[in-house]
Amino acid sequence: MIIIGGGVIGSSIAYHLAKRKIKAVLLERDNLASGASKACDGLVFLQSKKPGVHLELALASKKKFDHLKEELDFDIEYKNHGGMVIIENEQELQAMKRFVKKQQDIGLNVSLLDTDQSRKMEPALSEKILGSTFSPLDGQVNPMLLTYAFIRAAKKLEAKVLTHVEITGIKLKSGKVRSIITTKGQITTDTIVNATGADAESIGRLVDLNIPIKPRRGQILVTEAAPQFLGRGLLSAGYIAAKFDPALAKTHGVGISMDQTSSGNLLLGSTREFVGFDKRTTYEGITNILRNTSKIIPRLKNMHIIRSFAGLRPYTPDGLPILGKIQDIEGFIMAAGHEGDGMALSPITGELIAELIDTGKTRISLDPFRLERFFNKNSKNN
Repeated sequence: MIIIGGGVIGSSIAYHLAKRKIKAVLLERDNLASGASKACDGLVFLQSKKPGVHLELALASKKKFDHLKEELDFDIEYKNHGGMVIIENEQELQAMKRFVKKQQDIGLNVSLLDTDQSRKMEPALSEKILGSTFSPLDGQVNPMLLTYAFIRAAKKLEAKVLTHVEITGIKLKSGKVRSIITTKGQITTDTIVNATGADAESIGRLVDLNIPIKPRRGQILVTEAAPQFLGRGLLSAGYIAAKFDPALAKTHGVGISMDQTSSGNLLLGSTREFVGFDKRTTYEGITNILRNTSKIIPRLKNMHIIRSFAGLRPYTPDGLPILGKIQDIEGFIMAAGHEGDGMALSPITGELIAELIDTGKTRISLDPFRLERFFNKNSKNN
């Protein structure tokens, strides 16, 4: 079988298939982790997930993260120090009260803190914030190391990985996958996993599938290294609003994320922009990130920015990934559309897709994540 996409999702699937002794070949058109997996922060947040199936999936993934370093025998720089969502105004406070209540109802350990409680946990926070939410379950990971750890473990279990291989066609017969055509030749297979992130829609076109995934640019800044002063990852309440409200997508710099890496550099993000596949950073994006982050952590005004970069998140209209079998094409499986949740959901996504391929079913239902949810009963894809 073939996995298309060498980011964290495809790598996780390759590893979990190899664990089940299922022979798989992972194909990547560029280098491994060359897409969103190398152009993102390392936050593994549960608080940023929609209450319901999204959060349930994240909770299951968190359990896997707790033992992933030992399982993969590789230091992925995972830290489970908790995370905070910063509240800056009264409107956000009221919205986060409702959001937290829904998360608590589903079983997430999360609490609402006032200004003093928030600053006691993170002294670098501004005195002007109204408070925050806190969950001890949130954490951070090194995105590149996580991707390579999955690949390394998969290779040890005899998975094959081929880079600089572009997909040019997929052959079907009687509605079933039969082979994949690449720039290096044709490969016979009856199963394909589309784990290509923001490029998933173009792979779908090869079999006349309408996959509603489009790129959403996120610009990120990197500061100079500094002694550790940020104990955990931070999001703003505006980040959550921008993530789930498409009307806010055109507003540059709405919602921010901050985390300090093991080396002391801070990653500051992020924009959420629909600009096609343009991965350039912009003056407007950079200045908005700096303005928004320094309002929350004033000492950032005195730190140097050493570089900036941008990645393309795979956006779906409802903020949930597309996972599982495609109804009308036997052997075509989706594993894309995680938006900014690829890192957090990669362990459970890999496990569930491997389980689906191996047994035909999964311990967590993938029905809410199927492609067909986007189309009515008369659609070709339903």
